[in-house]
Amino acid sequence: MEPSVAVVILNWNGQTFLERFLPSVVKTAYNNLQIIVADNASTDHSIAFLAQHYPAIKVIVNDKNYGFAEGYNKALTKIEADYFVLLNSDVEVPSNWIEPVIALMQSDVTIAAAQPKIKWQQNKSMFEYAGAAGGFIDNYGFTFCRGRIFDEVETDQQQYNSNMPVFWASGAALFIKSKAWKEVGGLDADLFAHMEEIDLCWRLKNKGYQVVCCADAEVYHLGGGTLNAGSPFKNYLNFRNNLIIMQKNLPFGEACIKIFIRLWFDLAAWFQFALKGNFAFAFSINKAHAHFFGAFFKTAKKRKGVLKPLNTHQGAFKGSIVFKYFLGAKKWFSEIV
Repeated sequence: MEPSVAVVILNWNGQTFLERFLPSVVKTAYNNLQIIVADNASTDHSIAFLAQHYPAIKVIVNDKNYGFAEGYNKALTKIEADYFVLLNSDVEVPSNWIEPVIALMQSDVTIAAAQPKIKWQQNKSMFEYAGAAGGFIDNYGFTFCRGRIFDEVETDQQQYNSNMPVFWASGAALFIKSKAWKEVGGLDADLFAHMEEIDLCWRLKNKGYQVVCCADAEVYHLGGGTLNAGSPFKNYLNFRNNLIIMQKNLPFGEACIKIFIRLWFDLAAWFQFALKGNFAFAFSINKAHAHFFGAFFKTAKKRKGVLKPLNTHQGAFKGSIVFKYFLGAKKWFSEIV
């Protein structure tokens, strides 16, 4: 019998996305499947829409907007399945998107999490920013993807059609064994949103698990459904959460050195924003650093188990993606790794 799979879509005022993309999800060709919408106290007509048009879909209603991380944590305590799939509400899926990923994960007990190829819904020949063909991380905690480095997104020409270990799987379409999810305690609610899936995958890897990209399946992500790239709040979350996950998951000495270096990178970004007149973005970095240092001891208590050096993990790039991209003019993943 096929392993049981629960596709869980977290929704917050996303009726338009549910109307547009949920029809593709319900056409999924996988037998042992349940589809669930977890609602973060939406104030639009999402719940009424689901009740009217999709009465068979289970709806879990949270009492407030808990963000991506805690919203999923609360919902998944109420769901039983062998596999959880965290799927963004703005993702279109083909009918056969689940089976290849589950087959790959079933083939190896050490694989705890995975993602399919993630392509752009508005141009399906291109990879999408949030995940592309699997996530990587450089020596100083900067993240990038196979198929996307910073804002440079590649066209899919089957150049990344191999199934391979990666450092992190995108939260836009994240497959995870429920046993592994429970073992590491799910997502870190303090991160609220952005990079919480990277932290989750990092904790899984510190426990000896693998994270993979299954290129035999693909989905199509619209992107920017909740916070677009022009949001200072998103910028704040990214700078703050990047520092937090480094503190949480690196060995102590390595964390001290690399966070110190990252602060200088952040200072360079601050000046870049300020010189361009993007003061809201510059000040969001100040806010991120203030929160990071204010929560320093709280974050320190989350350092659990054996924390392995970053370069021992599959999907960790030993150099600096910043130098390769900005100084070396290397724009494609194939030029760097």
